[in-house]
Amino acid sequence: MMTVNEVSKLSGVSIRTLQYYDRIGLLNPADYTQAGYRLYDDAALEKLQQILLFKELEFPLKDIREMLSRPDFDKKKALEQQITLLTMKKEHLENLIAYAREIQLTGGKTMDFSVFDTEKMDEYARQAREQWGKTDQYRESEQKAKGRSGEDEKHLMEQCMQIFAEFGKIKEDACAESARAQSQVKKLQDFITQNFYQCSDEILFSLGQMYVGSREFTENIDNAGGTGTAEFAASAIRAYCGK
Repeated sequence: MMTVNEVSKLSGVSIRTLQYYDRIGLLNPADYTQAGYRLYDDAALEKLQQILLFKELEFPLKDIREMLSRPDFDKKKALEQQITLLTMKKEHLENLIAYAREIQLTGGKTMDFSVFDTEKMDEYARQAREQWGKTDQYRESEQKAKGRSGEDEKHLMEQCMQIFAEFGKIKEDACAESARAQSQVKKLQDFITQNFYQCSDEILFSLGQMYVGSREFTENIDNAGGTGTAEFAASAIRAYCGK
């Protein structure tokens, strides 16, 4: 495990930026010290590498978060795309440098604005963002949200938090593998499918990981069901999904 200070020195990313990544759910620490300081493991550092590569290619943080949180995110394929884009960017910069030197030699008489054209590179980047951005689940959720009022959305969130409040009650006298806990997981899965998107076991498992991997999710769930509810729900989901 590495402290946030050590990760900052290793990566060149400021401590404030790492804290911000945690707050927005982009890069959550693997654990915290008893004093509340962030700790990062190898998996978190690997994810930070992915973030920095996408940032180098000028992908918005929101898009990066959506891409990395996809259950079907393929790191190998993403790296291949990143290499292609970085190579295109390198060639573009080399062309600009050569053009600037030519201007220097000719005294500014060279007029070739084609070297500034980034259309091909921008199009490739756009396709990559679209591929890893909005998932089928995201689009389905958008479709189901059409026509819902702000009050409807608020009511749905209250229903969702009530499900976690029930998880909190169950954890007081039952284990995560118990029939009651497993029935509650099924209730959560059905609720998500009915109101947002088709929640497969794979997606449900990823959500469970998010419940304990994001401080914001953990705090909201624990506020609904009491301290430890997020961890209990995640454990129940792991058992339900056979992980």
